[in-house]
This record gives sequence, C-alpha cells and structure tokens, in this order.
Amino acid sequence: MPAGGFVVGDGHTAYPGKLTPYVLFTCVVAAMGGLIFGYDIGISGGVTSMPSFLRRFFPSVYRKQQEEATTNQYCQYDSVTLTLFTSSLYLAALISSLVASTVTRRFGRRLSMLFGGILFCAGALINGFAKHVWMLIVGRILLGFGIGFANQSVPLYLSEMAPYKYRGSLNIGFQLSITIGILVAEVLNYFFAKIKGGWGWRLSLGGAVVPALIITLGSLVLPDTPNSMIDRGLHDEAKTKLRRIRGVEDVSQEFDDLVAASKESQSIEDPWRNLLRRKYRPHLTMAIMIPFFQQLTGINVIMFYAPVLFNTIGFTTDASLMSAVVTGSVNVAATLVSIYGVDKWGRRFLFIEGGTQMLICQAVVAACIGAKFGVDGTPGELPKWYAIVVVTFICIYVAGFAWSWGPLGWLVPSEIFPLEIRSAAQSITVSVNMIFTFIIAQVFLMMLCHLKFGLFLFFAFFVVVMSIFIYIFLPETKGIPIEEMGQVWRSHWYWSRFVEDGEYGNAVEMGKSSNQGTKNV
Repeated sequence: MPAGGFVVGDGHTAYPGKLTPYVLFTCVVAAMGGLIFGYDIGISGGVTSMPSFLRRFFPSVYRKQQEEATTNQYCQYDSVTLTLFTSSLYLAALISSLVASTVTRRFGRRLSMLFGGILFCAGALINGFAKHVWMLIVGRILLGFGIGFANQSVPLYLSEMAPYKYRGSLNIGFQLSITIGILVAEVLNYFFAKIKGGWGWRLSLGGAVVPALIITLGSLVLPDTPNSMIDRGLHDEAKTKLRRIRGVEDVSQEFDDLVAASKESQSIEDPWRNLLRRKYRPHLTMAIMIPFFQQLTGINVIMFYAPVLFNTIGFTTDASLMSAVVTGSVNVAATLVSIYGVDKWGRRFLFIEGGTQMLICQAVVAACIGAKFGVDGTPGELPKWYAIVVVTFICIYVAGFAWSWGPLGWLVPSEIFPLEIRSAAQSITVSVNMIFTFIIAQVFLMMLCHLKFGLFLFFAFFVVVMSIFIYIFLPETKGIPIEEMGQVWRSHWYWSRFVEDGEYGNAVEMGKSSNQGTKNV
C-alpha cells in the first residue's frame, strides 16, 4: 500500500488514523489540567462570601456586610485588598505563562504540566494554613504560577495529540475540566460554609491540593506529543508514538509534514520576534483578540463572584452559594453540548449563537436588577419569583458562554498556530487572558459599586462587538489538520493579503510534494 494520506474535495489532506483508546485516555488525563483553573475560579467567590473568612482577613468588608439591608447593596464588597486577594493569581499566571513558553518548547508539554501541578499544590497548602493576608496573597501567587504553566501547555498538548477529525471535541475536554472544577468548588463551598466554628474556608482553599495532585501525577504517566519529540530531535521515538496514537501503521505523510514543520520551526531563532512578521498577522490578531473578548463576555464576573453577586441581589449566604452551584451545573452540562457539536456544527456557528444568547440574557438581567434596585442599591424585600427569574437568565447566559466562548476561547488559538510560533503564540493567548482576567477581577467590585446594574450592559456591548469580529474575521477551522491550517488564511477574504501563496507553511508543502503516495478522491 503506498504511503500517504488522501486529498479530499476541499483540498485538505485526510491523514489516516482513528480515535484509539490510548489517545482518548491521554487526552482525558491531560484535560484534567483544567481542574486547577476551574477549582480556583469556583472557590474564590465562595470563600469571599463566607462571614468567618471576611471577619478574619477583611474586617472592613465584614462590617459593611453586617450593616442593615437598607445600605447600598452594590458597594458592600468594594475593597481593594479583597480584590487583590482574588486577582493577584492572574498577574502571577501572566508572568509564568511567558516562562512556560520556553519550557514547553525546549523540554516538552509534559514538563510544563508537572511544574504547574507542583506550584499549584504549594500555593494550596499555604492558603489552607494561612493566618495573615500576606500568606493568602503569596499562596495565590503560587497558584497563579501553576495555572500559567498548565494553561500554556494543556491546550497545545490536546490539539497535537488529537486526530484532526476529533480535535475540537477532545480539546474542549480542557474547558469541561474547568467547568467541573468550578462546580466541585461551589458544592464544597456550600457544605464547608455550614461547618461550625467558621473554619470551613480552610478546607475550601486547602482542597485545591487534590486537583493539583491529579495533574502532577497525570503528567508523570502521559507520553509527550510527536510534534514535541520531533522538535527535540527524537524522530524514531516520535514515529513510533504517532503510530500508536493514530492506531495505524502508515503514518508517513503526517510524520513527514510534522518533520517539515519542525525544520521550519528550528530555523526560527527568536519565535517572539517572528510573531511580528507580516505572514503571522492573523495568528497574532487571534492570539490577542479571542482571549481579550473571552474575558469581556463578563463570565468571570459571574463565576468569580457568583455567591457575592447573588448575595448582593438579596439572597442569603446559603441561598447564594446554592445558586452558584446551579449555575456551575449548567456550565458543565452546556460544555458537554459543545463537545458534541463543535466538530459537527463548526466553531463560527457556536461563537455567534452563544454571543446572541449572552447578549439577550445580559439585557434581561440588567433590566431585572435595575428595576428592583434602582440606582441607590436598596431593594427592600426581594420576592422569591423575582430571584428565580434573575437566576434563570443568568443560567441561560452561562449556557451560552459554556458552549461557545468558554471552550472555543482555548480551542481556536491552540489549533491555528504553526509549529514555529506555537509555544510563543500560546503564551500570548494565556497572557492576554490573564491580563484581562486580572483587570476584571481587580475592578469588578468597584465597577459594580459605580456602574450598578449598568455593569451588565457594559459587558453586553462587548458581546456585540466580539460577535461582529468573529463573523467578519474568523475563518472556519473545523476538520482541518493542524499542520495545514495555513490554507484557511490564504483563502480568507481579508487575511489573504497578509498570508500569500508560497509564503506560509513552505516546509509542509514541500513535504507533501515529495510524498508520491498521495491519492485524490
């Protein structure tokens, strides 16, 4: 049988291979790297709504919380120190993601995952035993270092290991793990808040050790990706691994394309400077704009501070934590929808549908909160039916995010970068994500105090902008092998002026032309 893949009707090569139990297992284990990110998102808002935690570390916020309900509910959590506790992690993640780029490129994706797990574990222990605010912030910084390494390496690992037909579904396993981590954290917060003596927050914070150990131990048993092995000169091992991953003996064309891409990658002395070249303009634009817009959907406002937000709009502490559990459950369920549909319906459809859904819900929630709270933040008695309406539309909003911008914000950047800039570009994606996560986390409570219900309209405006951006500038990447992604830019009405024929992916094209076994069907 001649070597090679098939060129299908749309001009993309169909590499031979199938979804083997081995690659499914490795992708599931690797995707668990998202647990540490999700657990932290879920735990942060929960502990900052626990009176015992606030009384010990943030007494000024605790005093505001205990004042009569007639005071301005929009501003009761407005505290620079409290927001620093939450947002310091994301600044640390920004810094570590830049370091992780070099580690991932030179030593493989697995080592970055291992570093991420170890650092996150250390931060969880310090937070669990914290006695002073500075210990909390040091612990959060270590957690951030861990998240920076994991978020830089896991999406790349998944995109490189997965067969191209299933790349979307397997990569979204990372986002599914994030949502599971959020849900588990919110359930634990609900029960730990009930512990007599007020020390349940220690279990919530210290419990982060568990997802940290999962990714740490997982990284020790995972194989490295063939792309990474080839990049480090391990060609024989890479070909053997590629055969096992794809479940077929004939992997010649895919292997040759990976080697060709690696040679082009090795010719690049400085991938950071290379990112600025004209032919990588679409990649750099997506690496910046997609994570930028992902944070401006407003989702982290909901997930960071769901208990705080629900408490602010009139729920008791127990009810607010329970409402956060409900939104977390919706988050997980809707991510499963994305796993099912991303390789069937495509990335663009999910982006635009999710954006429309979020826009409608944000407008309704703003109207509901504005009508009840006005501009002075004094709601009086909040009827049960009214609270149910608010939670329902927040859940529909979360569902829209969870099958669109949530998973695709990680999937699309990780699959569009050619090997020569992949690690550096992924670090840009993580860095932008963390910069704006940091900014949103730092200013959210202050914005809630000043913009009031208009905060939801603020994010709704950006949802409109990002949906237009996707419609105009993002080509469909469904079903395209990762090493052939240059074709989508060459055929795009706008990006083709930057990525011209013969300029992008020369090494891969040369690898194809030298392969005599390619068939046309």
